[in-house]
Amino acid sequence: MAISISVVLLLLLLTVIFVRNSGLKLGHAIICVLLGFFLAGTSMAPTIQDGIDSTANVVSSLQP
Repeated sequence: MAISISVVLLLLLLTVIFVRNSGLKLGHAIICVLLGFFLAGTSMAPTIQDGIDSTANVVSSLQP
């Protein structure tokens, strides 16, 4: 749960930065959010979550 909240906050921060710098228009941001909501309701959602979890595990196991 903590990983998904962190990812959501990171994506939200990036979206706000892109909107403020005019790299991402508000309409594009809304489309991205809608895509995320619709994608979360599909059968691909568990596969995407597993991929994110695996990536987070790999990153957390790296030693500096």
